[in-house]
Amino acid sequence: MKAVKKVGLQTVAFSNPPVIVAAACIAGPKEGEGPLKDSFDKVLEDMYYGEKTWEKAEQKIFRETMELALQKAHLKTDDIDFMLAGDLTNQIIAANFTARSLAIPFIGLYGACSTMYEGLALGSMLIDGGFARYVLVGVSSHYATAERQFRFPTEQGVQRAMSAQWTVTGSGAVVLGAQGQGPRITHATVGKVMDFGEGDAGDMGAAMAPAAADTLLQHFQDTGRCPGDYGLIATGDLGKYGRQLVVKLAEQKAVALSDSYTDCGVLIFDESQDTHAGGSGCACSAVVTCGHILDQMKQGKIKRFLGIGTGALLSPCSCLQGESIPGIGHAVVIEAG
Repeated sequence: MKAVKKVGLQTVAFSNPPVIVAAACIAGPKEGEGPLKDSFDKVLEDMYYGEKTWEKAEQKIFRETMELALQKAHLKTDDIDFMLAGDLTNQIIAANFTARSLAIPFIGLYGACSTMYEGLALGSMLIDGGFARYVLVGVSSHYATAERQFRFPTEQGVQRAMSAQWTVTGSGAVVLGAQGQGPRITHATVGKVMDFGEGDAGDMGAAMAPAAADTLLQHFQDTGRCPGDYGLIATGDLGKYGRQLVVKLAEQKAVALSDSYTDCGVLIFDESQDTHAGGSGCACSAVVTCGHILDQMKQGKIKRFLGIGTGALLSPCSCLQGESIPGIGHAVVIEAG
């Protein structure tokens, strides 16, 4: 039996496109100094946010963002059928403890920094399939918790390579609904794990770029569309060097990405902030999408958006085993309501 909603090899076209009923985002102090500061619902004054540890601060940010999205949607936790969420900390503890607080049926996700778009794709499938009326999707990341886990404790003052990115502190959340007013998610392209042998945790843009390009090109092939069919195309957190690699990889397949292609890690910071290659982390694509991009759609500046959430699928364990860094990219199409 044919999958009637499948388009091509990796894309799903939704018969009843889910609506983004509401979105919320909270960002850290450094992000609040960047060019997108006016698009965030709240900017933190410090990295501890009144807590004793960075991990507890991240949990607090996550919970408040999810609660804010529900408030903006005028919904209660009992109205939500499923919560899909994840983060970067071991065993996705920020998401787990947020789910404990909200007491919504919970599906924990880990797609590294692609988790927000993975959640949007899966949440849309649940709604389009008739399994849910409302789904709450969210992610978080924190510069200090990610540095401590994946690289070096910030107290060591280790010099960062110019190819390194700055993990975004913040959280983004979206309420998807079967009905309502707002932008709609019309397609999702699920990516494949790709590994070109990159092993430098200080250059994750290079590790993720092949998977991002593969998903992007497969989306065009599956849908018969081209870059010009989108008002904006954005990858999740490749940074400026990873973005350049995607452009070159697309050119090898005779696909010219115009100026409408950017990266959330490029958008969130400016050169004066000394973040080197740009932003990264689960919250990077989440706060940019839930804030800036949806604001642009609301203002009529973007009619159709293609976002590719990107993730570097490494862990401290895999690094100690001498493994390279696999990458993943999941794409979602959002169209103005």
